[in-house]
Amino acid sequence: MHLMPAVFGLMTGLSLIVAIGSQNAYLLRLGIAGTTRVVLPAVVVCAASDAVLILAGVLGVGALVQSAPMALTVIRVVGAAFLITYALMAARRVIWPDGGALEAREVAPGAGARRAVLTMLALTWLNPHVYLDTVVMLGSIANGQSQGRWWWVAGAVAASMIWFTALGFGARLLRPVFSRPVAWRVLDGVIAVVMLTLGLRIAVGV
Repeated sequence: MHLMPAVFGLMTGLSLIVAIGSQNAYLLRLGIAGTTRVVLPAVVVCAASDAVLILAGVLGVGALVQSAPMALTVIRVVGAAFLITYALMAARRVIWPDGGALEAREVAPGAGARRAVLTMLALTWLNPHVYLDTVVMLGSIANGQSQGRWWWVAGAVAASMIWFTALGFGARLLRPVFSRPVAWRVLDGVIAVVMLTLGLRIAVGV
């Protein structure tokens, strides 16, 4: 009886987060280059943020989000600026490679994890689409499950935990490929395109 809402929540959650986005692109780069000390906090930030946003939607915050267009406008402007800036940084690495595989290890202990967490927080919470997708849409779907809504929520939260853990720690399997500098330039080129596209879409309100 409760299994179906949980499976539905799991599949709905995966359908939203598996698509290439700023979170996934950044976490992929971290997973390839970083140590567990750097990747784990970033994974936790992603999964915990999704859980908080989904729960907020179930508890009715979605209506508040829809009634506060000015707040979303501010988030859109700041988020777009952040994404475009990050895109330019990635594009710069394509032209002038910086030894990406060593990036996470060359910083002082703790600094890599701190920077990863702050960047991931910005990529998550400065994206207005995350409020519309999780708080408004997922919250509405969850509340439509009647008695099974909390099982649906459990499935959706599990989807985030499974995906971000698999992406963050599975990315290290690609390290042999990224032992070649050209592979980093290709990845950074893809990241630059993704971030710039998202930033421009957010800027124009698409």
